Amino acid sequence: WTLHPRTLAQFVHNLGEKTPALVKAAVTYSKPRLATFWYYAMVELVPPTPAEIPGAIQSLKKIVSSAQPGSFKQLTVKEAVQNGLLATEVLMWFYVGETVGKHGIIG
Repeated sequence: WTLHPRTLAQFVHNLGEKTPALVKAAVTYSKPRLATFWYYAMVELVPPTPAEIPGAIQSLKKIVSSAQPGSFKQLTVKEAVQNGLLATEVLMWFYVGETVGKHGIIG
């Protein structure tokens, strides 16, 4: 397999002609998706307001009380799944923080 200069020149020429169309298609594809992402990011990633903090404390107390022996049997499946997802999220953020703090995955 050899690459001839004429073939390389033709490839670069074709790439140069197609690049603006590819960029335009990428921008057209990305705009609505980025708008949706920014909308949800602005709603979901804001810190809690002072009015939301008591509700979060009550939820935390409920989770702690459900950790008592046998009391988890009184949870609904939905509550158990929510608690499991919350614990998983906290654990993942812990791991992400540790990785960022170490400046790498290994070490």
